[in-house]
Amino acid sequence: MKSIRNHVAAAIFVASTGLAGFAQAQDAVVYHVNDTASQALSALRNIRNHLDVDPKAKITVVTHAFGVDFLMEGMKDRNESPFAATVAALVNRGVKFEVCEITLQNRSLKKEQFIQEAEFTPSGVVRLAKLQKAGAAYIRP
Repeated sequence: MKSIRNHVAAAIFVASTGLAGFAQAQDAVVYHVNDTASQALSALRNIRNHLDVDPKAKITVVTHAFGVDFLMEGMKDRNESPFAATVAALVNRGVKFEVCEITLQNRSLKKEQFIQEAEFTPSGVVRLAKLQKAGAAYIRP
């Protein structure tokens, strides 16, 4: 009887906290990149591996601060490989790459400086919060 009560209590908790859709939410993931030098290469590798195991995952990469740099035209990783080719391949697999417009203003950057696969969001931090609130798993490589 105690076991049944525990299961009922757990079910009520899940329903009341909005975790009922948790299993579905696992397919949505947000990767947070705010520093190209220390995060971009590993983020791209992680995303590729992620999709190899879970090809239906809905992945959004939100960038701000110095994390936007790898989405700029002509940027290369520490191995001198262009980021653009890897980003384009991931976009073809359904990944979205978003750049914070506040960062553009603060760093005097223009949208034209970014690769065509880059999308823009008014605020990277707000976008991260909204995606997490909607159930996206948060990963910061």
